Amino acid sequence: MPENNLPEHYDVKDLSLADAGLARILWADRDMPVLAKIRERFEKEKPLEGVRIGACMHVTTETANLMRVLVAGGADVTLCASNPLSTQDDTAASLVRDFGIKVHAITGEDMDTYRRHIDAVIATNPQIIMDDGADLDTALHTKFTDKLAGVIGGTEETTTGVVRLAAMAKEGSLRYPVFNINDANTKHCFDNHYGTGQSTLDGIVRATNRLLCGRTIVISGYGYCGSGLALRAKGMGMRVIVCEVDPLKALEAHMEGYRVMKAEEAAKYADVWVTVTGDCKVIDEPAFKNMKDGAILCNSGHFDSEINLPWLEEHCVKKEEIKPLVDEYTLEDGRTIIVLAEGRLVNLSCAEGHPASVMDMSFANQALAAEYLYKHQGDLECKVYDVPAEIDDGVARVKLETLGITIDELTEEQIAYMNSWNF
Repeated sequence: MPENNLPEHYDVKDLSLADAGLARILWADRDMPVLAKIRERFEKEKPLEGVRIGACMHVTTETANLMRVLVAGGADVTLCASNPLSTQDDTAASLVRDFGIKVHAITGEDMDTYRRHIDAVIATNPQIIMDDGADLDTALHTKFTDKLAGVIGGTEETTTGVVRLAAMAKEGSLRYPVFNINDANTKHCFDNHYGTGQSTLDGIVRATNRLLCGRTIVISGYGYCGSGLALRAKGMGMRVIVCEVDPLKALEAHMEGYRVMKAEEAAKYADVWVTVTGDCKVIDEPAFKNMKDGAILCNSGHFDSEINLPWLEEHCVKKEEIKPLVDEYTLEDGRTIIVLAEGRLVNLSCAEGHPASVMDMSFANQALAAEYLYKHQGDLECKVYDVPAEIDDGVARVKLETLGITIDELTEEQIAYMNSWNF
């Protein structure tokens, strides 16, 4: 429980918000039983005693409970935001006041402050990097190369970050091993698929209060996030159109009953458009020129590059903030296009992000991967690794246990049968 021991360095909006933040953190904790079990073990064993962990993640109640686990394990943790709009200021305040964590995060911070906060984390000479989007990793490999020798390894939470790190590894510039948390089965099958679907629609509804049923949603990207969003949108009574560049994913979307077409054509039908690709300029000039009047655009990919906002800025005759995080662009022909959350993560900027119960498994992988990195330091190459199967499967088994669910086990005869060919 909290010790009211303020760290020496931190930068949050207002410590007086901490009471509300603590209540929210403990509320989320109720739905994160796997993390709670890990925390209990970490408190006894202290597997991260004295380890400096630098984290760049969305500062939410779910992240707060991951930070609590790391501290319970003996780690010295410094945390900054992985997105300028995703910080919950009350959560940040509680992490500082109640758990002694050095937090540098303020919702709505400008890009200079955002970069300064990343620099503050790196200034602590972190040994393990915990990233969401690879901004911390990138800063270390470009601006602070003198700090690289002290890094044991890292973990990466999201698809965008994994893509960046894989590119670094391919060209031989990655200087420490990184675990790909995003592709753990207990992460992408649940956090990405179910979490993104629910939290994205939650963000859209909170921002606009628009009725979803009967409207057409266009989803760019049909990976785990996009397919989960399509499922939730269909369940809310929306008509779903999918845009894809991968022929297999496009075929999968078609087989699931969704219309599949190019973005330029989909623009004619979109009441709501969500990007979940991790790429840039997914919604671009050809789509803008065909777009329905009053279309609502938003993004649940990591960076704000998926919607070509510079094009809108250049070609609009008027831009008006209708309400916080809801901007209306009026084009020369009188059509209006509405953009939510400045093109940043709508599910975290306009809502509270993924539900705690799915983040429970994702962050369990984070905590256990950090432990693994510390125990196996020096044994791993400078590349991107999948989460070890024993960690991934173990998280799933503990989650089932906390849900009161039991499953069958193979008999010795069945195991022998599955490992033979001459029946």
